[in-house]
Amino acid sequence: MNERRIARRRPIAAENSFTRTVQRCKDLVMLHCKIGARPYTLSRERERRSANRSMTALGRYIIAMLVAGLTPALPAPAATPVPETVAVPAGPFVRGSDPAEREAAYRLDELAYGHSITRQQEWYEEEPPRSIVRLESFQITRTPIRNAEYAAFIADTGHPAPEVAPEVWRSYRLIHPFERTRRHAWTDARPPAGRAEHPVVLVSHDDALAYAAWLSRKTGLTWRLPSEAEWEKAARGSDGRRFPWGDEFDAGRLNSHDLGPFDTTPVGGFPDGASPYGLRDAAGQVFEWTATPAGEGRYIVKGGSWDDKGCGVCRPAARHGRPQALKHILIGFRLVRE
Repeated sequence: MNERRIARRRPIAAENSFTRTVQRCKDLVMLHCKIGARPYTLSRERERRSANRSMTALGRYIIAMLVAGLTPALPAPAATPVPETVAVPAGPFVRGSDPAEREAAYRLDELAYGHSITRQQEWYEEEPPRSIVRLESFQITRTPIRNAEYAAFIADTGHPAPEVAPEVWRSYRLIHPFERTRRHAWTDARPPAGRAEHPVVLVSHDDALAYAAWLSRKTGLTWRLPSEAEWEKAARGSDGRRFPWGDEFDAGRLNSHDLGPFDTTPVGGFPDGASPYGLRDAAGQVFEWTATPAGEGRYIVKGGSWDDKGCGVCRPAARHGRPQALKHILIGFRLVRE
Protein backbone atom coordinates (compact mmCIF):
# COMPACT_ATOMS: atom_id res chain seq x y z
CA MET A 1 0.00 0.00 0.00
CA ASN A 2 2.80 2.45 0.95
CA GLU A 3 4.69 1.65 -2.26
CA ARG A 4 1.61 2.40 -4.32
CA ARG A 5 1.13 5.70 -2.53
CA ILE A 6 4.74 6.68 -3.11
CA ALA A 7 4.43 5.75 -6.79
CA ARG A 8 1.44 8.01 -7.14
CA ARG A 9 3.15 10.95 -5.48
CA ARG A 10 6.43 10.71 -7.37
CA PRO A 11 5.24 12.32 -10.66
CA ILE A 12 3.72 15.19 -8.68
CA ALA A 13 6.94 15.73 -6.75
CA ALA A 14 8.94 15.56 -9.97
CA GLU A 15 6.65 18.03 -11.64
CA ASN A 16 6.97 20.46 -8.72
CA SER A 17 10.77 20.07 -8.75
CA PHE A 18 10.90 20.55 -12.52
CA THR A 19 8.70 23.65 -12.28
CA ARG A 20 10.97 25.16 -9.65
CA THR A 21 14.00 24.39 -11.83
CA VAL A 22 12.47 26.10 -14.87
CA GLN A 23 11.65 29.14 -12.77
CA ARG A 24 15.24 29.22 -11.48
CA CYS A 25 16.49 29.18 -15.08
CA LYS A 26 14.27 32.12 -15.89
CA ASP A 27 15.58 34.00 -12.87
CA LEU A 28 19.18 33.34 -13.90
CA VAL A 29 18.55 34.51 -17.45
CA MET A 30 17.11 37.71 -16.08
CA LEU A 31 20.15 38.07 -13.84
CA HIS A 32 22.49 37.70 -16.85
CA CYS A 33 20.56 40.41 -18.65
CA LYS A 34 20.82 42.76 -15.69
CA ILE A 35 24.53 42.03 -15.23
CA GLY A 36 25.23 42.61 -18.92
CA ALA A 37 23.44 45.92 -18.89
CA ARG A 38 25.69 47.41 -16.15
CA PRO A 39 29.22 48.82 -16.71
CA TYR A 40 32.09 46.42 -16.11
CA THR A 41 33.29 46.25 -12.51
CA LEU A 42 34.99 43.64 -10.37
CA SER A 43 31.74 42.95 -8.52
CA ARG A 44 29.94 42.56 -11.84
CA GLU A 45 32.56 39.99 -12.94
CA ARG A 46 32.04 38.02 -9.73
CA GLU A 47 28.26 38.04 -10.26
CA ARG A 48 28.73 36.81 -13.83
CA ARG A 49 30.96 33.90 -12.78
CA SER A 50 28.55 32.93 -9.99
CA ALA A 51 25.61 32.97 -12.38
CA ASN A 52 27.53 30.84 -14.90
CA ARG A 53 28.30 28.24 -12.23
CA SER A 54 24.61 28.18 -11.22
CA MET A 55 23.49 27.77 -14.82
CA THR A 56 25.93 24.88 -15.31
CA ALA A 57 24.71 23.17 -12.15
CA LEU A 58 21.10 23.61 -13.20
CA GLY A 59 21.85 22.18 -16.62
CA ARG A 60 23.36 19.09 -15.06
CA TYR A 61 20.37 18.74 -12.75
CA ILE A 62 17.89 18.91 -15.63
CA ILE A 63 19.86 16.29 -17.58
CA ALA A 64 19.82 14.04 -14.51
CA MET A 65 16.07 14.40 -14.26
CA LEU A 66 15.68 13.44 -17.91
CA VAL A 67 17.91 10.39 -17.53
CA ALA A 68 15.92 9.30 -14.45
CA GLY A 69 12.70 9.54 -16.40
CA LEU A 70 11.26 12.20 -14.11
CA THR A 71 10.27 14.72 -16.75
CA PRO A 72 6.65 15.66 -16.05
CA ALA A 73 4.08 15.42 -18.81
CA LEU A 74 3.09 18.68 -20.41
CA PRO A 75 -0.22 19.95 -19.07
CA ALA A 76 -3.13 18.77 -21.18
CA PRO A 77 -5.04 21.46 -23.04
CA ALA A 78 -8.29 22.53 -21.45
CA ALA A 79 -11.12 20.28 -22.55
CA THR A 80 -13.68 21.83 -24.86
CA PRO A 81 -17.10 21.85 -23.19
CA VAL A 82 -19.36 19.93 -25.56
CA PRO A 83 -23.10 20.63 -25.20
CA GLU A 84 -25.35 17.70 -24.38
CA THR A 85 -27.67 16.70 -27.20
CA VAL A 86 -30.92 14.78 -27.62
CA ALA A 87 -31.87 12.61 -30.58
CA VAL A 88 -34.73 13.51 -32.87
CA PRO A 89 -35.62 10.49 -35.04
CA ALA A 90 -36.31 10.60 -38.75
CA GLY A 91 -39.92 10.69 -39.76
CA PRO A 92 -42.96 12.92 -40.19
CA PHE A 93 -44.28 15.54 -37.79
CA VAL A 94 -47.13 18.05 -37.74
CA ARG A 95 -45.77 21.48 -38.52
CA GLY A 96 -47.50 24.88 -38.29
CA SER A 97 -50.85 25.90 -36.83
CA ASP A 98 -54.52 26.07 -37.71
CA PRO A 99 -57.05 28.86 -36.99
CA ALA A 100 -58.13 27.20 -33.75
CA GLU A 101 -54.58 27.17 -32.37
CA ARG A 102 -53.95 30.77 -33.35
CA GLU A 103 -57.23 31.88 -31.81
CA ALA A 104 -56.32 30.14 -28.56
CA ALA A 105 -52.95 31.91 -28.64
CA TYR A 106 -54.56 35.33 -29.02
CA ARG A 107 -56.86 34.60 -26.11
CA LEU A 108 -53.96 33.59 -23.90
CA ASP A 109 -52.26 36.91 -24.68
CA GLU A 110 -55.41 38.92 -24.03
CA LEU A 111 -55.94 37.22 -20.69
CA ALA A 112 -52.34 37.84 -19.62
CA TYR A 113 -51.88 41.41 -20.90
CA GLY A 114 -55.40 42.79 -20.75
CA HIS A 115 -55.24 44.07 -24.33
CA SER A 116 -55.45 42.74 -27.90
CA ILE A 117 -52.24 44.06 -29.47
CA THR A 118 -51.02 40.68 -30.71
CA ARG A 119 -54.43 40.07 -32.32
CA GLN A 120 -54.62 43.56 -33.82
CA GLN A 121 -51.12 43.26 -35.25
CA GLU A 122 -51.82 39.68 -36.45
CA TRP A 123 -48.69 38.30 -34.83
CA TYR A 124 -49.50 34.66 -35.58
CA GLU A 125 -50.93 34.93 -39.07
CA GLU A 126 -47.61 34.19 -40.77
CA GLU A 127 -47.37 30.72 -39.26
CA PRO A 128 -47.53 28.05 -41.95
CA PRO A 129 -50.77 26.06 -42.07
CA ARG A 130 -50.70 22.68 -40.35
CA SER A 131 -49.16 20.06 -42.59
CA ILE A 132 -47.16 16.85 -42.42
CA VAL A 133 -43.44 17.37 -42.97
CA ARG A 134 -40.80 14.66 -43.00
CA LEU A 135 -37.27 15.25 -41.71
CA GLU A 136 -34.15 13.13 -41.44
CA SER A 137 -32.82 12.29 -37.98
CA PHE A 138 -30.58 14.75 -36.16
CA GLN A 139 -29.14 15.60 -32.77
CA ILE A 140 -29.90 18.95 -31.13
CA THR A 141 -28.57 20.49 -27.93
CA ARG A 142 -30.83 19.75 -25.00
CA THR A 143 -30.75 23.37 -23.84
CA PRO A 144 -29.72 26.72 -25.27
CA ILE A 145 -25.95 27.26 -25.28
CA ARG A 146 -24.77 28.32 -21.84
CA ASN A 147 -22.49 31.21 -20.94
CA ALA A 148 -19.94 28.69 -19.67
CA GLU A 149 -19.84 26.92 -23.04
CA TYR A 150 -19.64 30.17 -24.96
CA ALA A 151 -16.85 31.41 -22.66
CA ALA A 152 -14.54 28.60 -23.85
CA PHE A 153 -15.05 29.84 -27.42
CA ILE A 154 -14.26 33.44 -26.42
CA ALA A 155 -11.13 32.39 -24.50
CA ASP A 156 -9.84 30.24 -27.36
CA THR A 157 -10.49 32.62 -30.24
CA GLY A 158 -10.61 36.15 -28.87
CA HIS A 159 -14.00 36.60 -30.52
CA PRO A 160 -15.79 39.69 -29.14
CA ALA A 161 -17.67 38.85 -25.96
CA PRO A 162 -21.43 39.46 -25.64
CA GLU A 163 -21.95 43.20 -25.26
CA VAL A 164 -23.82 46.07 -26.87
CA ALA A 165 -23.01 49.77 -26.94
CA PRO A 166 -25.61 52.27 -25.67
CA GLU A 167 -26.04 53.95 -29.04
CA VAL A 168 -26.46 50.61 -30.79
CA TRP A 169 -29.05 49.48 -28.26
CA ARG A 170 -30.99 52.72 -28.67
CA SER A 171 -30.95 52.25 -32.44
CA TYR A 172 -32.90 48.99 -32.01
CA ARG A 173 -35.82 50.96 -30.53
CA LEU A 174 -36.75 48.20 -28.12
CA ILE A 175 -38.91 48.55 -25.03
CA HIS A 176 -36.14 47.43 -22.69
CA PRO A 177 -33.88 50.22 -21.35
CA PHE A 178 -30.14 49.98 -21.92
CA GLU A 179 -29.58 49.61 -18.17
CA ARG A 180 -31.31 46.22 -18.28
CA THR A 181 -28.64 44.90 -20.64
CA ARG A 182 -25.92 45.39 -18.03
CA ARG A 183 -26.77 42.29 -16.05
CA HIS A 184 -26.20 40.22 -19.24
CA ALA A 185 -23.08 42.00 -20.56
CA TRP A 186 -19.65 40.40 -20.17
CA THR A 187 -16.60 42.03 -18.55
CA ASP A 188 -13.00 41.24 -19.53
CA ALA A 189 -14.25 38.40 -21.77
CA ARG A 190 -15.97 36.74 -18.80
CA PRO A 191 -19.70 36.16 -18.27
CA PRO A 192 -21.48 38.02 -15.48
CA ALA A 193 -20.94 36.59 -12.01
CA GLY A 194 -23.37 33.84 -11.12
CA ARG A 195 -24.59 33.40 -14.70
CA ALA A 196 -22.32 30.67 -16.06
CA GLU A 197 -25.29 28.30 -16.38
CA HIS A 198 -27.63 30.89 -17.91
CA PRO A 199 -28.20 30.94 -21.67
CA VAL A 200 -25.83 33.21 -23.53
CA VAL A 201 -27.58 36.30 -24.93
CA LEU A 202 -26.46 39.51 -26.62
CA VAL A 203 -25.23 37.37 -29.51
CA SER A 204 -25.97 38.05 -33.15
CA HIS A 205 -26.77 35.45 -35.78
CA ASP A 206 -23.16 35.72 -37.00
CA ASP A 207 -21.89 35.16 -33.44
CA ALA A 208 -23.90 31.94 -33.27
CA LEU A 209 -22.44 30.80 -36.60
CA ALA A 210 -18.92 31.59 -35.40
CA TYR A 211 -19.42 29.51 -32.25
CA ALA A 212 -20.79 26.61 -34.31
CA ALA A 213 -17.79 26.74 -36.66
CA TRP A 214 -15.37 26.79 -33.71
CA LEU A 215 -17.10 23.87 -31.99
CA SER A 216 -16.97 21.93 -35.26
CA ARG A 217 -13.21 22.48 -35.50
CA LYS A 218 -12.61 21.52 -31.88
CA THR A 219 -14.69 18.33 -31.95
CA GLY A 220 -14.26 17.15 -35.53
CA LEU A 221 -18.04 17.03 -35.86
CA THR A 222 -20.41 19.30 -37.74
CA TRP A 223 -22.40 21.73 -35.60
CA ARG A 224 -24.81 24.27 -37.05
CA LEU A 225 -27.94 26.26 -36.33
CA PRO A 226 -31.16 24.28 -36.77
CA SER A 227 -33.57 25.04 -39.54
CA GLU A 228 -36.94 26.36 -38.43
CA ALA A 229 -38.54 22.98 -39.19
CA GLU A 230 -35.88 21.06 -37.22
CA TRP A 231 -36.28 23.37 -34.26
CA GLU A 232 -40.07 23.03 -34.33
CA LYS A 233 -40.05 19.25 -34.50
CA ALA A 234 -37.56 18.99 -31.64
CA ALA A 235 -39.71 21.36 -29.57
CA ARG A 236 -43.16 19.83 -30.13
CA GLY A 237 -42.65 16.23 -31.17
CA SER A 238 -44.51 14.58 -34.01
CA ASP A 239 -48.16 14.90 -32.94
CA GLY A 240 -48.74 18.63 -33.48
CA ARG A 241 -49.17 19.63 -29.83
CA ARG A 242 -49.40 23.36 -29.15
CA PHE A 243 -46.67 23.44 -26.47
CA PRO A 244 -43.72 21.12 -25.80
CA TRP A 245 -45.67 19.36 -23.02
CA GLY A 246 -49.17 19.31 -24.54
CA ASP A 247 -52.02 21.50 -25.72
CA GLU A 248 -52.73 23.48 -22.54
CA PHE A 249 -50.56 26.37 -21.42
CA ASP A 250 -48.99 25.85 -17.98
CA ALA A 251 -46.92 28.75 -16.60
CA GLY A 252 -45.19 26.39 -14.16
CA ARG A 253 -43.44 24.55 -16.99
CA LEU A 254 -41.33 27.40 -18.41
CA ASN A 255 -39.46 30.59 -17.61
CA SER A 256 -41.85 33.31 -18.74
CA HIS A 257 -43.07 36.58 -17.28
CA ASP A 258 -46.14 34.77 -15.96
CA LEU A 259 -44.35 33.27 -12.95
CA GLY A 260 -40.67 33.83 -13.68
CA PRO A 261 -38.15 36.38 -12.33
CA PHE A 262 -38.26 38.58 -15.45
CA ASP A 263 -34.74 37.43 -16.24
CA THR A 264 -32.88 34.43 -17.59
CA THR A 265 -32.44 31.46 -15.29
CA PRO A 266 -30.03 28.48 -15.34
CA VAL A 267 -30.83 26.33 -18.37
CA GLY A 268 -32.77 23.11 -18.04
CA GLY A 269 -34.54 24.18 -14.86
CA PHE A 270 -38.02 23.15 -16.02
CA PRO A 271 -37.92 19.40 -16.66
CA ASP A 272 -41.74 19.26 -16.68
CA GLY A 273 -41.65 21.53 -19.71
CA ALA A 274 -39.53 19.18 -21.81
CA SER A 275 -40.59 18.12 -25.28
CA PRO A 276 -41.23 14.43 -26.16
CA TYR A 277 -37.56 14.21 -27.22
CA GLY A 278 -36.24 15.74 -23.99
CA LEU A 279 -35.61 19.26 -25.33
CA ARG A 280 -35.69 21.81 -22.51
CA ASP A 281 -36.33 25.56 -22.49
CA ALA A 282 -37.96 25.36 -25.91
CA ALA A 283 -40.79 27.53 -24.56
CA GLY A 284 -39.80 30.71 -22.73
CA GLN A 285 -36.29 31.46 -21.40
CA VAL A 286 -34.89 33.00 -24.62
CA PHE A 287 -35.81 33.20 -28.28
CA GLU A 288 -33.39 31.20 -30.41
CA TRP A 289 -31.78 31.91 -33.74
CA THR A 290 -32.43 29.47 -36.57
CA ALA A 291 -30.79 29.03 -39.96
CA THR A 292 -34.01 29.93 -41.80
CA PRO A 293 -34.01 33.35 -43.51
CA ALA A 294 -36.86 35.79 -42.94
CA GLY A 295 -36.11 38.25 -45.72
CA GLU A 296 -32.97 40.21 -46.54
CA GLY A 297 -30.57 40.20 -43.59
CA ARG A 298 -33.10 38.64 -41.22
CA TYR A 299 -33.56 35.20 -39.67
CA ILE A 300 -36.38 33.38 -37.92
CA VAL A 301 -36.26 33.16 -34.12
CA LYS A 302 -38.35 30.69 -32.14
CA GLY A 303 -39.46 29.90 -28.62
CA GLY A 304 -40.57 33.00 -26.71
CA SER A 305 -38.67 34.42 -23.75
CA TRP A 306 -38.59 35.36 -20.07
CA ASP A 307 -40.13 38.68 -21.09
CA ASP A 308 -43.32 37.15 -22.52
CA LYS A 309 -46.46 36.05 -20.80
CA GLY A 310 -49.63 34.49 -22.02
CA CYS A 311 -47.81 32.87 -23.81
CA GLY A 312 -48.96 32.62 -27.42
CA VAL A 313 -45.51 33.49 -28.73
CA CYS A 314 -43.96 30.60 -26.75
CA ARG A 315 -45.65 27.96 -28.94
CA PRO A 316 -43.30 25.98 -31.23
CA ALA A 317 -45.38 27.04 -34.24
CA ALA A 318 -44.92 30.76 -33.48
CA ARG A 319 -42.26 32.57 -35.47
CA HIS A 320 -40.93 35.97 -36.36
CA GLY A 321 -37.87 37.45 -38.05
CA ARG A 322 -35.09 39.52 -36.51
CA PRO A 323 -32.11 41.37 -38.10
CA GLN A 324 -29.06 39.11 -38.17
CA ALA A 325 -26.85 41.76 -36.51
CA LEU A 326 -29.23 42.18 -33.57
CA LYS A 327 -27.73 41.55 -30.12
CA HIS A 328 -30.72 41.21 -27.84
CA ILE A 329 -31.09 40.24 -24.19
CA LEU A 330 -34.00 38.01 -25.25
CA ILE A 331 -32.18 35.99 -27.95
CA GLY A 332 -29.77 33.07 -27.64
CA PHE A 333 -29.36 29.88 -29.67
CA ARG A 334 -28.92 26.12 -29.65
CA LEU A 335 -27.22 23.91 -32.22
CA VAL A 336 -27.78 20.81 -34.29
CA ARG A 337 -25.03 18.22 -34.47
CA GLU A 338 -24.80 16.19 -37.66
